[in-house]
Amino acid sequence: MENDIFQEMDDRWTSAIVARTEIERFTGGMISGKYIANLDSEGYGPVRVTIGRKVGYPTRDLVQWLRKRSNT
Repeated sequence: MENDIFQEMDDRWTSAIVARTEIERFTGGMISGKYIANLDSEGYGPVRVTIGRKVGYPTRDLVQWLRKRSNT
């Protein structure tokens, strides 16, 4: 069976939430915080959590969203 890179990303992350400011690190530089913010504003981003002025994404939902957008 092929190694699921998205599951590996989820497994290696140390939190249940990925802050928008950490998206670039989580995705290995593939997606920037600005890009995902733009997608959010257009209604195309993943499920998000807002705490005060900070925005984050539940890791499982983010991984599912990335999987749907990928060409693998």
